[in-house]
Amino acid sequence: MSKKKNKIEKTLVEKILDRNKISYRQAEFATHEDSGGVAKMDTSILNEKEHLVYKTLVCFGNKTPALVAVIPVTEHLSMKKLAKNSGNKKCELLPLKDLEKTTGYVHGANTPIGIYFKHHFPIFLDNSMVSEENVAVSSGKIGRSVFLKPQDLQKITHAKFCDLLE
Repeated sequence: MSKKKNKIEKTLVEKILDRNKISYRQAEFATHEDSGGVAKMDTSILNEKEHLVYKTLVCFGNKTPALVAVIPVTEHLSMKKLAKNSGNKKCELLPLKDLEKTTGYVHGANTPIGIYFKHHFPIFLDNSMVSEENVAVSSGKIGRSVFLKPQDLQKITHAKFCDLLE
């Protein structure tokens, strides 16, 4: 068997990281659909390290049409904290039906890197990642992630670190 067949084809996000000389590690996770037909990634194989996987939540505020919060998959986003950090009085999750047309990604594949490069939406990273060596964010495909340094993620997305958790 040739080595090429074992290699995972790179996503746009991985190509962006390569172009910017940012070190990362590819990761794949099993996925399944929930009862509503929404893809869910199974990160439980990471056991006590599951908090290192971050989800990308696309929201909107009363002043900002689209903004992105990146928090651990094990936690819940505080809309009040996101609003305060983004200069809005109120923030809400973007309706699922508007997600793909707003970001270009389906639910489960939204990535702060791809969203920033396509749309330059403001990105907010939860403070919990600052002390971690590497964290995982989606690489733009369901079940695919990249592990990278939080500081590199912040730099490439021009993001703000802040407290976003309930």
